[in-house]
Amino acid sequence: MEEGVVNERANDDLRGRFHGLTAALRESTKSPLEASLIFCQEFCQALVDYAGRWKTDEDPLPLLEVYTVAILSFANAASCLSSECENVPLLLEKLTLSCAELVLLLPQHIPGALWEEFRSSMKLAHSLLQESGSAQLRPLFALAQQDGIWSNTTLSSILSNTIPQTEQGSGSHTQFIARCFHVFHMHYLTFPLSSFLFFSSRVS
Repeated sequence: MEEGVVNERANDDLRGRFHGLTAALRESTKSPLEASLIFCQEFCQALVDYAGRWKTDEDPLPLLEVYTVAILSFANAASCLSSECENVPLLLEKLTLSCAELVLLLPQHIPGALWEEFRSSMKLAHSLLQESGSAQLRPLFALAQQDGIWSNTTLSSILSNTIPQTEQGSGSHTQFIARCFHVFHMHYLTFPLSSFLFFSSRVS
């Protein structure tokens, strides 16, 4: 079986698993807080189960597809998650930062269809999250609107250490990219799946 078919089936399975978690969240008879805690825990476990099948140092593209599915699925569930659950924004922050770290591993030339899917998914996810009162995905959404990650002027400036004075220390977008690059530099080719395992154990 071709690798692309395997990846597509795995992503369909992951969508189905996230859909099941969202359905269980909506139909739960538990308190909104408890149901949200359970959702976050099981969401993390599902992400680790599927993302752990690929290695970023060999090919980061399948993981980009996994994160695209995960972020959009989380956004679809956002309206059902309790605002009292502190793990909800924490999980979204980890998703956003980890996805951005992964994007830094991508080759310069990304298949157009894959990048377009990522771009449209981040746009929809950002819109859904905004409806739920969250703007946490905005920096990643901004990155996704570029023709490709390496066409981003702020990132190029960071790589060449020539950030314009007007951009230094200002703007959440610039700070977000700088933070991602710093983490990437400190943990080169190390995908932070362990952070999701740790997060999952914390909310159990």
